[in-house]
Amino acid sequence: MTPTSPGGIMATTTDSTAEIRRLLMAGPDFTLAAVDPRSTPGFDGGKSKGTAALAAGAKALSGLQEKLFAESRSGSGISVLLVLQGMDTSGKGGIVRHVVGLVDPQGVQHHAFKAPTEDERNHDFLWRIRRELPTPGMIGVFDRSHYEDVLVQRVRGLSSADEVEERYGAIRTFENEVAASGTRLLKVMLHISKDEQKTRLAERLERNDKYWKYNPGDVDERGYWEQYQEAYQLAVERTSTPDTPWYVVPADRKWYARLAVQHLLTGTLEDMQLSWPRATFDVETEKQRLQAS
Repeated sequence: MTPTSPGGIMATTTDSTAEIRRLLMAGPDFTLAAVDPRSTPGFDGGKSKGTAALAAGAKALSGLQEKLFAESRSGSGISVLLVLQGMDTSGKGGIVRHVVGLVDPQGVQHHAFKAPTEDERNHDFLWRIRRELPTPGMIGVFDRSHYEDVLVQRVRGLSSADEVEERYGAIRTFENEVAASGTRLLKVMLHISKDEQKTRLAERLERNDKYWKYNPGDVDERGYWEQYQEAYQLAVERTSTPDTPWYVVPADRKWYARLAVQHLLTGTLEDMQLSWPRATFDVETEKQRLQAS
């Protein structure tokens, strides 16, 4: 169990972040069916304490993001890519708003991948992904990603089983190349239950301010729920590598999913051992010049 303060809030330490990562990482024996979507691994508090913990972790995350951005101004080529995958209503948008939204927006490149356009279909399925990779110093966020091209293709039978297997291999090669180039990949699956998804879809139909988020096609996709769970299991198995592991986050409790992803992103940035760039000028001389001006 992750260390907590007397109030139940997860301690914002390297040790607690490491524990969250350990609990959520999909290892060699990972089984999606064994993950309880309502669980809160590493946290023994409720919603109010989880929300407080998220706020408490904002300063550390923001500071690390600023260091990442600052290093790029001194020639560093490193960056971070957060890949968010999950069934509809699993909370990808909430992660972008409540976790990534805590850092300076100038240091974020966000892209929500939709169905490929006609032009994109004329290229390799990774072509449009490469075009959206984060530039140096940036935190890139993919709301859905290249994994749609194995998940949907497999479930809907839009590609043969052999072609889907080939794409797993292409993804592994691509992601290892991205990691080798200096971009840290953080791949997160937000694992929601079918019952919770139904509740969230129903809420959208009860509120006129949520109608715009409702897609009748989401109900059709619910008919393939088990097939999607199998597809996610295979995608995680086939594409987890030491440099590009998957983290599976229980997502029935939105507050927990946001807190967990905050820890995962903070831990990824901490791994990079970021530092403030040294001055390219004589500091004392500039102090004197400024004083005299």
